[in-house]
Amino acid sequence: MTTEFNTFPAPPPQSVMPPAPVPVPGRADRVRAIATELRGLRGALMPIVHAVQEELGHVDQTDIPVIADVLNLSVAEVHGVVTFYRDFRREPAGRTTVRICQAEACRSVGAVELAAHAKRRTGVGFGETTYDGRLTVDEVFCLGNCALGPAVQVGDKLHGRVTPARLDALLGEAR
Repeated sequence: MTTEFNTFPAPPPQSVMPPAPVPVPGRADRVRAIATELRGLRGALMPIVHAVQEELGHVDQTDIPVIADVLNLSVAEVHGVVTFYRDFRREPAGRTTVRICQAEACRSVGAVELAAHAKRRTGVGFGETTYDGRLTVDEVFCLGNCALGPAVQVGDKLHGRVTPARLDALLGEAR
């Protein structure tokens, strides 16, 4: 009795995979200290991830196994939380963050067009940072400024009734 084997095409070369993240010296120790300090909280994973991002600017891929180890969770569980919630950054943000509201009230008065204008002017879409690291553009689903839409937040300052021309001025000030 002979057995025939099906042949399948070879997998793509490994060079198409992104390079592994390079750990920042001391970062893992700081992440471990944050996680250890907060692990006693009920539902500690979210406060830990928030604290890491608050202090270190983003939740790096290399932070995930450290947090998982401290909490005795799988890396997949921590990774799932970090990637599920849009508020967690996995890469450093630019020097200035511009958040454009995309909730219904702002969309009804031009937020979609404003976002398209921002992309044309900056060359980046939501969740991306300009090549020079100066500006990150994010979408948000309510800034609490619904009566003055479309609303935009530049850094910590909220702006209402933002037109494309006003956005250009705000972007110029941010750069």
